[in-house]
Amino acid sequence: MGTVQARSLDPLPMSGPDFGSSGDDADLVEVEPQKRQEILENKDIVVQHVNFEGLGRTKDDLVMYEIADVFKAKNLIDVMRKSHEAREKLLRMGVFRQVEVLIDTSEGEDALPNGLDVTFEVKELRRLTGSYNTMVGNNEGSMVLGLKLPNLFGRAEKMTFQFSYGTKETSYGLSFFKPQVGNFERNFSVNLYKVTGQFPWSSLRETDRGISTEISFPIWKTSHTLKWEGVWRELGCLARTASFAIREESGHTLKSSLSHSMVIDSRNSSILPKRGALLKINQELAGYTGGDVSFLKEDFELQLNKQLSWDSVLSTSLWGGMLVPIGDRPSSIADRFYLGGPTSVRGFSMYSIGPQSEGDYLGGEAYWAGGVHLYTPLPFRPGRGGFGDLFRTHFFLNAGNLCNLNYGEGPKAHLRRLAECIRWSYGAGIVLRLGNIARLELNYCIPMGVQSGDRICDGVQFGAGIRFL
Repeated sequence: MGTVQARSLDPLPMSGPDFGSSGDDADLVEVEPQKRQEILENKDIVVQHVNFEGLGRTKDDLVMYEIADVFKAKNLIDVMRKSHEAREKLLRMGVFRQVEVLIDTSEGEDALPNGLDVTFEVKELRRLTGSYNTMVGNNEGSMVLGLKLPNLFGRAEKMTFQFSYGTKETSYGLSFFKPQVGNFERNFSVNLYKVTGQFPWSSLRETDRGISTEISFPIWKTSHTLKWEGVWRELGCLARTASFAIREESGHTLKSSLSHSMVIDSRNSSILPKRGALLKINQELAGYTGGDVSFLKEDFELQLNKQLSWDSVLSTSLWGGMLVPIGDRPSSIADRFYLGGPTSVRGFSMYSIGPQSEGDYLGGEAYWAGGVHLYTPLPFRPGRGGFGDLFRTHFFLNAGNLCNLNYGEGPKAHLRRLAECIRWSYGAGIVLRLGNIARLELNYCIPMGVQSGDRICDGVQFGAGIRFL
């Protein structure tokens, strides 16, 4: 028997939705057609050896966990499928630059007539790698430079230094990442960072210097992250015209908090999904592990997507959150929620809904926001099957409210307060998907329910980012 190149499932000489078409890649198995058919139908193939070529600093136990299922294969099709899955797992670890699979008959004195050997030819990443790229956040962009030490101790650990310079934020940080051998979704990380941000809607400048530790792990279909963060925050005025309320917030605070997040995500895409759902819940408790800031903060995000006829998609989303100060000190402007702008309630300026003082927006301790969206192909489908498929027509209806609550009034009073003075907007526009990186929106917005102090964007509004209502 000759050699089978198993770099993907496509060349398999078998029909079916998972294995590609038949007959065009016969040169991949260098045997006569009659023998090839006999081998493919053999139900008693045994994988005798799995070999690695090109391993340097990578430890054996790390790769053995990822390729263990290859030994369980019972026929050639199963061998190729499990080898392909093992290849994807090896690449996902961020240890190898290239992984190729070679399947051949067993050789040697202990070779069985139906025995196979599987060889993984790998090329490890260099000990030091660099990168530069651009990133798109919520209506802001940044340039990112990074240095990485991959596979630091041979078990997929990595040390990363990253510098980011953006339109509203500049940061640099050092992080260490360590996955659990055999379960890459379980991992531990430590981060040291400094972030300086400018928030013109509040005439505020904030500099954070901190350290955080995170543990991530899956439970059934959910992903969980436990985090401790200690951060020294310095708040200052961005302009001389800053209001007195902003000047009162200026100064230094020390926050130490424990937080937990849970995510269930069945969407086919995080940027512009056509189907699936997302549920994200976050809790943060500050003050019980030190610091001079104490609060309990809860927020959630829910999104449902349904594909309709004519390649249209109906999407609904709901956000909400509440912050409860603990003790006598009021909440800090750095911890409150903000609402409004092209990525949340469209038709309003960025974070320009809710409490404000002399034109500076102070945020709120409770909020909700919801949206209904209809995405359709462009009229007459220009560029169908190519560049035109990146564009979608967008019709939307958004609503929300942000306010401060009197926590002595009770839940009914809180709900009544959140239901008062609802801001809402509707409109239409065009959405451009930038791969799996970000998306751009150009909408014509009509804001409604405008309250005194709100800043609106009546007409054309542009938005760029990852997370949209």
